[in-house]
Amino acid sequence: MRVEWIVNEHLPGLNPVQFGSERCAPSHAFGPAVRTHWLLHYVISGQGRFTREGETHPVHAGNIFVIPPYLETYYQADAQTPWHYVWIGFTADARLPEALRRPVLHYREAGAIFEEMRLCAQRDSGRSAYLAGCLWKLMSLLQEEHPGADYLEKALNLMQSEYMNGITIQEIADRLGLNRSYFSELFRSRMGVAPGQYLLRLRLEKAERLMTVYHEPPATAAASVGYGDICQFSRIFKRFYGLAPREYCKRHGS
Repeated sequence: MRVEWIVNEHLPGLNPVQFGSERCAPSHAFGPAVRTHWLLHYVISGQGRFTREGETHPVHAGNIFVIPPYLETYYQADAQTPWHYVWIGFTADARLPEALRRPVLHYREAGAIFEEMRLCAQRDSGRSAYLAGCLWKLMSLLQEEHPGADYLEKALNLMQSEYMNGITIQEIADRLGLNRSYFSELFRSRMGVAPGQYLLRLRLEKAERLMTVYHEPPATAAASVGYGDICQFSRIFKRFYGLAPREYCKRHGS
């Protein structure tokens, strides 16, 4: 179910132009598309994937995925646990937080702000001003310095650039000069998911795309995302997607 409001009163600073929510069907996708304004999606439940600047990122409940203006993006709900999200689109002539440079954010306090935004459905008037107030509150939150932000960005970059080489969480922690337990706690607090789960989902989604879009055989896809053992890959893939790779491709291949 999709609900959307269009609001645009050309407010100074931060100007809301649209707001809405949607419970997506399994594998529901949007894009590739380019917007002329900022768009932030907050995931209430479920999960999916978000592609920006050629890189695909797993997105979980509690995450915000960031769509800047004039940048091509694509996003798709998970086939098993599709997401339910709310979004707000806005234009800005104010300076925005550096955090919005990252494709996926996790701020625990953001959920309450997006819930406030949802309350605008109950308002008969003043929606733009109400949403603008929520946006200013959100920008203030994103502006705050969070310990470990640099480590998180470096870790995500390592995962994106070396998932195909079988990089491990221990290796990532070592490269960052961090204790593994501390790194795992830091990552979970900022992304809402353990680093091992994030890396696993990243690999499996890359493999799934190789098989269903580019028609690579499972063994080739497995090797391309860092799995040298096709049997291990098949077991993990089936546990995640509910079907063995070949059966999954028969049902979902384009």
